Amino acid sequence: MAAKLKQQVVGTHIRRLRKGRRMSLRALAGEADFSPSFISQVENGQVSPSISSMEKIAGALGVTMGEFFAAAAEGEGGQVVRAAGRAAIGSGWSSAEIEALSPMKASQKLEPVLITLAPGGRSGKHPYPHPREEFAFVLEGEVELTLGPERHVLAGGDAAMILPKELRLWENSSAQAARVLIVALRGGTADAAPTPGQLKGLSP
Repeated sequence: MAAKLKQQVVGTHIRRLRKGRRMSLRALAGEADFSPSFISQVENGQVSPSISSMEKIAGALGVTMGEFFAAAAEGEGGQVVRAAGRAAIGSGWSSAEIEALSPMKASQKLEPVLITLAPGGRSGKHPYPHPREEFAFVLEGEVELTLGPERHVLAGGDAAMILPKELRLWENSSAQAARVLIVALRGGTADAAPTPGQLKGLSP
């Protein structure tokens, strides 16, 4: 079973990244298009943000979700990641768990994660853009993927390619948990991340 990172640990790491970049709490909130009070609650471990919110906060800090995992888990580890040793972050809002499937070293070009969506779980309130290309493969269960203007129902064995900045939203409307393998291509930078204008109106 994956070692789940506590929300307080995640929040402390976000605060450490923010201060390391000499950003005020209000500046980070502005970059991620959230309220300062929401960012404060995240940093203090008082809320468990959605998957999309975590991605937007990471992007505003100039890191990828993979880099965030590596640092929050305190160390990059070796090349082999055992099932019992991989780091995981829970999202209470999304009813989901995100697990790192590699050491997430800065030198690697791919960032594979396993997302488990509980029944009723969803990645965010609305479809949102991501700065990097992604490959998704449904391992088990059934999920709905809103990709651009189209909605797709994907079952075990189905796959999807998601282009950079393409709007997408993951939802599990079934009665069983769904597991999706997502591999993101590293290479997006802070400049390539969605701008506050692009994210306007999206909520945590």
